[in-house]
Amino acid sequence: MHQLHYHRIGSCPDLHFADKPPSFTNVLHKMHLTDPSLRLDPTKLRSRSPSPPLPANFGHDCTALLSDELLLSILSSLPEWYRAQLGLVCKRWLRLVDRLRSSITLLDWYFLAGPSRRLMVRFHDLAEIDLVPAAFVSRHSFSPVILTRSSYSLRMDALSAHGPFELPFLDSDAIDRGLEVLARDYPGLRKLCTIAAVESEVGLVAVALECPNLQELDLHCCSDTSLRAISAFGNLQILRLVASLNGIYDGPGVSDIGLTILAHGCKRLVKLELGGCEASFDGISAIGSCCLMLEELTIWDDRRMEGGWFAALPYCANLKTLRLLSCRKIDGLLEPLEDLESCPAIERFQLHHCHFRDKTSLKALFIMCESIKEIDFLYCWGLDNDMFSMAIICRKVKLLSLEGCSKITTKCLESVILSWNDLQSLFVISCNSIRNDELNPALSSLFSSLKQLKWRPDSKSWLSMNLAGTGMGKKGRKFFRRFRG
Repeated sequence: MHQLHYHRIGSCPDLHFADKPPSFTNVLHKMHLTDPSLRLDPTKLRSRSPSPPLPANFGHDCTALLSDELLLSILSSLPEWYRAQLGLVCKRWLRLVDRLRSSITLLDWYFLAGPSRRLMVRFHDLAEIDLVPAAFVSRHSFSPVILTRSSYSLRMDALSAHGPFELPFLDSDAIDRGLEVLARDYPGLRKLCTIAAVESEVGLVAVALECPNLQELDLHCCSDTSLRAISAFGNLQILRLVASLNGIYDGPGVSDIGLTILAHGCKRLVKLELGGCEASFDGISAIGSCCLMLEELTIWDDRRMEGGWFAALPYCANLKTLRLLSCRKIDGLLEPLEDLESCPAIERFQLHHCHFRDKTSLKALFIMCESIKEIDFLYCWGLDNDMFSMAIICRKVKLLSLEGCSKITTKCLESVILSWNDLQSLFVISCNSIRNDELNPALSSLFSSLKQLKWRPDSKSWLSMNLAGTGMGKKGRKFFRRFRG
């Protein structure tokens, strides 16, 4: 049997090499001669003086001498994203960081309404609280199924009999008790997101009475009955009503009756957002007639909206921003175009992720918004040349933003923007039918006079322009030729 011979190297007493080649031995010998520091003497290692002793205050918290007020002043000057990591230092720092937190999203209702009142114990000065994720019945067993909709992610039970639109909420008594505790512990609350109790208004009334500074309210799964308590909020300025959330729950709904109650109760509204509501001409006109300070109106998920609701927009005398999000049925005009009135106060018109099927309805919107200064289209399905060309009706446009509108061509864009004499800003992104090689001198001259210009219409041409000079994107066809039969 072949035996391995081990050789010990004097300069490296802890290393052994089996069958060293001669070249390796010569290298080690030269290193041994040229660098005396490689010659390690074990006797000198043993006689080396011990390391100096550690100071007496080693491991002691130097910040313990600072008062809580001084530490709070120091921590408050740090960025919020960095401040959250400082809670891992010690329990004292965690307690101080929690005192600086002003907003939180609650995931467990017991954390609020339990006997320990852990929310108040840890966080003393919260100004913004989101209770919506905690209002769903918690899943005690771990489930890998997570449903994400809007800004919420909820864990679902894969074996549950509930469908995606039937996620169960807490009962009305539990929600009212939690809102009463919240109102008593946080009288300085400024923003609240919560679920409306179906059978009671006690919780919302308690919040309205105990939190006089509340200015922003997001109310989910609301109905006409739950809106009766809204009139108790004297300083409410921003209101978001979500009657149903597609994929999460399907609430009882808000009709014109609820919007009329809201209009007479909250006359100081500045921003109003309606999602999944059953509003029509009567409800929108009531809002515009009573809420004279309303400046921004957002409509999203208009599946339940009745046709012709936008004919009531002239009643909103001070409305400056009209925003349509994820609207699928912008149609159903109930009166001739000649009878429509314009809204001279509207300055911004935004349509994001909307579906256009009726050319006449879009024309009616442009007629009522003929004085707008900003138009924003974001990934609107069905927006073609015929529909976009009707934007010529608006003569005072200063800003146009097009993103993800692949059916609009260069010729149509040219005819529209050249008719606007006040255009100052233009943003064209990911509109693949608009090409750089189709630009004419008139458009080039207009681009040179704009204050803001972002021109990235064709994704392929933008990619090739960025890859120019790098050598990438040119050898693919040569590589795949090898595999052709």
